This record gives sequence, C-alpha cells and structure tokens, in this order.
Amino acid sequence: MPIGNTPMRPRVGVSAVSSPLEVGAERAPQAARDLASLLQGGGCEVVIGEPVTGADGAAEVGRQWATAGVDVVALAAASWFEDYLGLDLLEECPRPLLLWALPGMETGALCGTQQLTCFLRPLGHAYEAVYGALAPGESLDRAQGFLRAAAVQRRLRRARIGLAGQRIGGMTHTSPAELALKAALGPRVVPLDLPQLLTRAKATPAEEAQERWEALRGQVGDCRVPEEEGWDSMGVYAALREAVGQEGLDALTVGCYPHLMGRVCLAASLLADEGVPQACEGDVNGAVGQLLLYLLTGQPTHHADWLEPLEDGTVVFTHCGSGSLSLAERPEDVVLGPVRLMDQGVCALFPARPGPITLVSLIPYGAGYQCALLEGEALSTEMVFPGNPVRVRFDQPTEKLIDWIFAAGIGHHWALGYGHVGREIRYWAGMCGPGLRLVEVG
Repeated sequence: MPIGNTPMRPRVGVSAVSSPLEVGAERAPQAARDLASLLQGGGCEVVIGEPVTGADGAAEVGRQWATAGVDVVALAAASWFEDYLGLDLLEECPRPLLLWALPGMETGALCGTQQLTCFLRPLGHAYEAVYGALAPGESLDRAQGFLRAAAVQRRLRRARIGLAGQRIGGMTHTSPAELALKAALGPRVVPLDLPQLLTRAKATPAEEAQERWEALRGQVGDCRVPEEEGWDSMGVYAALREAVGQEGLDALTVGCYPHLMGRVCLAASLLADEGVPQACEGDVNGAVGQLLLYLLTGQPTHHADWLEPLEDGTVVFTHCGSGSLSLAERPEDVVLGPVRLMDQGVCALFPARPGPITLVSLIPYGAGYQCALLEGEALSTEMVFPGNPVRVRFDQPTEKLIDWIFAAGIGHHWALGYGHVGREIRYWAGMCGPGLRLVEVG
C-alpha cells in the first residue's frame, strides 16, 4: 500500500550516443555524466549506461536498462550518429525517449537527432528532443516535464483502482469502460465487496476506533457529531485501508450516494494523507484523474463538482467534505460535521487553501477516453457550500469555459491538484496514443 505524499521520481536510463568517426564523439562519456548529474539534481533516479557507439552496444545498454526497470531513456547526442543506434536500443528497452542534442558546428549532433526523430515519429514512439548546452533553462524544464510524464504513464499502466459498490444512477459518465481504460490509460478495476467491507467496519475493535477518533478530534477546530458517528467512520476507514493493502490498490472509490453519504467521507480524508486518493460516488474515472494528479504533484487532491460561477469571474468547486485536512487553508477552521442532505456520518468541512491548481476530468469517449485539462489559481474563500469549497480563477472568461464544457461534452466531476502540471499532462496524453483524447479550451 502506498504510504505518504511524495512526487514521482522518474527512473531514467542515461547515456550518450555518437559515431566514432565524427567530430565531438570524444565528448560522449562526459556528456553522459553531465546529463546524469543534471537530471539527478532535478529529482530523477539515474541508471547510467556505457556510451552508445555501435549496434551491439546499443542493444546491450537497452537490455541492461530493461532489467533495471527504467521508466524512460535519455540520450545526449555528442555527435552525428546512425539512427539505428536509437532503434536497436529501443527494441530492447521500449520506453519513451528523451534526446538532448549538444551544440557544435562540426559535430552534426543536431543532424543525427533530427534523422532519428524522423524515424520515431511515423513509428509512433513517444519522444521529446531538445537542443542546447546541458544546463538549467527551458530545455531542462521541458526535459523534466517529459521524464515525469513518462514515469507517471508507466505507473498508471500498473495501477489498480478499487470500486466498492456501484456507480451512481444518473451519473453514467462515472461508469468505467474497463477495456478502454486498460487499453488507453493502463489502470485495471478491482471490484470490492461492499457488504463485506461494511461487516469488516463493524468488527473494528471499539478501543481502536475510539483511539483514532480522539486523535483526530485533537487536530481540528470543532466537532459537531456524536461519538458513535465518529467511531463508525473510523471503522469504515479501517476496513477500506485493509482492502487497499490486501488488493494493492493505488486509488479507490465508493458508491456512496445516497445511503453511505457521510459514512465513507472521513476515510477518504485520511487515506489521502497516506497517498491513496478516494473519489466520490463510485467514480472510477475520477479516481484515475486524482491518481494522475497525485503522482505528478505529490500532494492530496480534491474530487469536486463544478458549481456556481461568482460575480467576480471565479468558480466554486466542491464535494460534501472528503478532502485531506492538509488541504484546509486554516487548520483551526476544520469542522467535523454531518454530511449535507442526509445529516449523518462525519465529513471534514473546511474552505480549501489557495495556490496554483490543475484540473482534469476523465470520462470514456468512443472506444477510448477523454481528458479535459484546465489550469487556474485557487483563491481564499468562505464556507459558501457545506464541504470543501475551492474558489478558482481562470485566465479565460467563465462564460467561455462553460460553453467549452457543453461543446466538448465534459463530465461534472473534476479532480483538482495543487501546482501547474499541464505540461506533464500534455506529454502523458501523447504517450497514451490515439486511445486518449485531450481537450483544452481554445
């Protein structure tokens, strides 16, 4: 079970490529070391390979990186090189490829990189190519975005999303298209026996539930629910946490509306701090979107509805109160209260903290999937809705965004993550191939 909140560290196979006859080939070993150092400084885990100068060596380095389980390959082009060096390496280690062409009038490094990308493009192999000195700057920013996206893509292809109960009637877009989800994005759905989970929740030792409840109450500003409701919520948390461990889940969702409203919300708040997103209302697609943003940001995420646009041009997003307590702007404002509409259970109610924010909405689309992408700025807000309201300002006029949502057929659930990671999501969408349709406001 994933515990804790840390951004993904791409595992990168790093080397340099050259052709021995060419000017600049002698700088390949140092170029590999310099690229490795640069990427390590940006948070990558590096597996260095021997400089690639021939077909046999390319295949051998590829096999070593495949065995090492790298997420992505990065090659510094020190001089002109034969395109088959890259092709033979990728046959053994079919991972996304970053090419970094080094400057030099007589080296031909840029020419060699161009001829390889000319081959990779029609093959449909995921790659990014940059040019310039191995130093911080826009080339490194692009490279790091690509590497993070590759790591997330590989992680998502192995992800398991738990579904307890069923998606909510009347919310068809939350239903997972399991074959398309696996083909386009990678995660597989793990059905969870909801009656068994609730039985397990009731069997949680009273002392354990009480101890956890008292510890939580000490972290918040106010509590407005009976102890019995808190103990029940802690039992549900224990049951879901156990299922996460047993099934190796990366994220999950529970069909809560309407009868389990409030009973499963606190579990979502607590699991988020252990690195396990939990979406609302049986929305598997929403859980995948939350996992995507969690992996890219290393922080808990919101799962929310697009609610009311305000007169100042901002938009309020929220759900009933299942957000991590770490997302509150002021810890003293967190209230443990019953869920709206049903007046039962326990929700963590608070206005969300401000900061740069990325939003995605994932839904099935045709034979594949669609991902809607927005970036904005979360601003301080009041408790305008009993839940975890997030007030977001976008660069585009609200009216234009609403028209875009209608025209693109975007669902009403959004995953919100702190930080601007739109660049990484665009790279990730390209790696997913034609099975994923990325839509952005024009």
